[in-house]
Amino acid sequence: MTRLKDSAGTADPAGTVVVPANTDATADATADATADANPGVRTRGSIAAYLALTKPRIIELLLVTTVPAMFLAERGVPSPWLVLVTMIGGTLSAASANTINCYLDRDIDQRMRRTSRRPLPAHRVAPERALVFGLVLGVAGFAWLTLLVNLLSAVLATSAILFYVFVYTIGLKRRSTQNIVIGGAAGAVPVLVGWAAVTGKVEIPALVLFAIIFYWTPPHFWALSMRYTEDYRAAGVPMLPVVRGRQETSHQILYYTVLLVAVTLLMFPAGRLGWIYLASAVALGAVFIWRSAQLWRDATSARAYGLFRFSNQYLTLLFAAMALDAVVRGAS
Repeated sequence: MTRLKDSAGTADPAGTVVVPANTDATADATADATADANPGVRTRGSIAAYLALTKPRIIELLLVTTVPAMFLAERGVPSPWLVLVTMIGGTLSAASANTINCYLDRDIDQRMRRTSRRPLPAHRVAPERALVFGLVLGVAGFAWLTLLVNLLSAVLATSAILFYVFVYTIGLKRRSTQNIVIGGAAGAVPVLVGWAAVTGKVEIPALVLFAIIFYWTPPHFWALSMRYTEDYRAAGVPMLPVVRGRQETSHQILYYTVLLVAVTLLMFPAGRLGWIYLASAVALGAVFIWRSAQLWRDATSARAYGLFRFSNQYLTLLFAAMALDAVVRGAS
């Protein structure tokens, strides 16, 4: 809704440590002994583990784009109740997609140092229970949005789940360097959900918002994958830095950043926005391009990770400016 979040808060991208079977058994035995000594530990751990499956920080980033889209669609401040129920429905749907992704990628996660402590590779949740949990969340999200918002928003949110699971996770992630480019469409759907929640339809400004997230995703995620190239190589995931190298990845990041900034400027006329948004889009875009150009000249892990962190701030500030502009213009 791609995706979101430093290393712990991003969409599922990460010397790999493969945990031997006997180590897993020892860890499980230790956990069981601790739980037997203190029954409350097992309950609290289970709740935390199920929550971790949903990747909360990614959901936060999706909501950062959904709510401003609602402000823009309303041309002011939307109903607080509508915002609340849309956020809850969107959270359920995004949590479903993330949980099912964890289920399908549990073998990859175990081979990647950054993700090896997630609930499934760490054996804190049984795989079949994680799958059921993810499916229940998806059904709940569809029902919630249908009953309390509208059918279109529910269909859009559920389509994002299906796209993320079948197109990105199953179809592309292990097969193509374009996995995150095409798969990023799933993370762009939340803006459509927010727009549809207010208007009951999808209009041109909503499609431009979709394009902003779509073109933001590759530089955001490729920057992170440059830091965890060896993890992806060990897991057999053909991320761009693994297949084409760091230098080519830095070039692609700059190309997509320029495209992204161009699309953000299209939002000025398409969304009938004012100077608050335009000045913010120009200033933030200039910094993004400058930092991407620096990465082109010096494609180090540290610089790539710095760009990744900035990309999160960029998206948050851009959409905040969009919401502020809509409120100011709506009040004038």
